Amino acid sequence: MVEAAVILVAGVGSRLRPITDTRPKALAPVGDETILGRAVRLLLEFGVSRLILATGYREEAVRAALADLESEVLYCPNPRYDSTQNSVSLALCEDAVGGRSFFKLDGDVVFDLEVLERIAAPTSELSAGIDSGRKLDEEAMKVVVQGSAIRRFGKGVPLAESYGESIGIERVSAGASGKLFAALQTRIGEGVTNLYYEDIYSEMIERGQLAAEVADVSGLRWTEVDTFEDLEAARRLFTPPTA
Repeated sequence: MVEAAVILVAGVGSRLRPITDTRPKALAPVGDETILGRAVRLLLEFGVSRLILATGYREEAVRAALADLESEVLYCPNPRYDSTQNSVSLALCEDAVGGRSFFKLDGDVVFDLEVLERIAAPTSELSAGIDSGRKLDEEAMKVVVQGSAIRRFGKGVPLAESYGESIGIERVSAGASGKLFAALQTRIGEGVTNLYYEDIYSEMIERGQLAAEVADVSGLRWTEVDTFEDLEAARRLFTPPTA
């Protein structure tokens, strides 16, 4: 069972201004819910009992949005959200995770419940939602795969070597949780604060410290929202048709 979820909502989301002038992009509306509201609803439906929000920009808006939630919610602010990468925001959630198994979600991913079910199914230490059917570009977070094992994450992975796109949702086992946070803290202690969390996954895989497996979500409904074009695509995909 996946006990907790860490949702990364620290970033500014500048490409969605003016929507993000007063709130992080996780609070952008898609249909009758926000991106964050939908993610929280589905996580609770799945059975997650602890929600951990890695906050930064406009944290007060996130707190207000979740104020009436009856489930356990913890906030882990990154005061350097505007000058550090998401590995730092994730590292700051260590105490709140407390060695539990957890989903890690980017705060700008819109998805269906089946995506969580698919990602929770593998038994490897890390299972990552990977779409092997989506057309890739250079900016996509790509993976190199051998069998079902992930050998490398990275935006710099050549398109010809890539199995597919990492969608920004993973499941970390309780046994791997401590190792992951130790690796994150080591890099931050070295003064390296510009890495994506996927870079840390890759370093651990290369050293034999982490076993990572593909959870193929091809064909399921999901999308990432970075731009207004992405937001409109999300609304087309997830807004129920009017009668």
